[in-house]
Amino acid sequence: MIELLLVGIGTGNPEHLTLQAIRALNAADLIMIPRKGSDKTDLAELRRSICAEVVTNPATKIVEFDLPRRDQANPNYRRGVDDWHDAIAQVWSDTIQTHVSGAGSVALLVWGDPALYDSTLRIASRLNPAPNVRVIPGITSIQALTASHAIPLNEIGAPFLVTTGRQLRQAGWPDCADTLVVMLDGDCAFQHLDPSGVTIWWGAYVGMAAEIVLTGPLADTGPRIVAARAKARAEIGWIMDVYILKRQRDEVVAGSGLQ
Repeated sequence: MIELLLVGIGTGNPEHLTLQAIRALNAADLIMIPRKGSDKTDLAELRRSICAEVVTNPATKIVEFDLPRRDQANPNYRRGVDDWHDAIAQVWSDTIQTHVSGAGSVALLVWGDPALYDSTLRIASRLNPAPNVRVIPGITSIQALTASHAIPLNEIGAPFLVTTGRQLRQAGWPDCADTLVVMLDGDCAFQHLDPSGVTIWWGAYVGMAAEIVLTGPLADTGPRIVAARAKARAEIGWIMDVYILKRQRDEVVAGSGLQ
């Protein structure tokens, strides 16, 4: 039986690892590090750096594998993602079989928390034979963002909604909450909202040395974020960002959705 350890590593800062995560990595027989292409070599390097800093067990083997790319041209988004996850699961299986004979413990370093807008658990469920999966929670990008801005996420007694850029762009501002956390937004979907009475707290590379944070009224800050995001992506080669939107209830109007 293979034990698969999904270890949340925060946003790439080694200090985000919990003691539980450090112990799990040192107990693993194998740590797998994905390579995501030449334009994202920093992501693999961050994982290598984390392992170099916290893994002290000489018996732990660290290997890298090439992560399959998703077919962006597939018109069926869900089918394209399913096929991509199948391909990743196969690479995981092949890597494990190559480096672990029989039973053993295998660890994957997962950005943030494996339970929040992350497909690691879904991919793990496709492995055959099925491993014993254990999740080590990590600091999410949401926690890192609120810490960087030193703000509470929710208003007193009020709900908030975690959603994606795709959902915000397609459906507009949901009626169920006046506070939104928006993840996986590659196109700055906030540009399509009526900015009246809306404040944004944005961060890229939160918790890392390259961290960029901006906040203010959406009307004024939105264009600054678009420019800062484009500049950072061009300089670094990749970007991970997240943001919070809050609207004032007494200024919420029917036209506050997509224009």
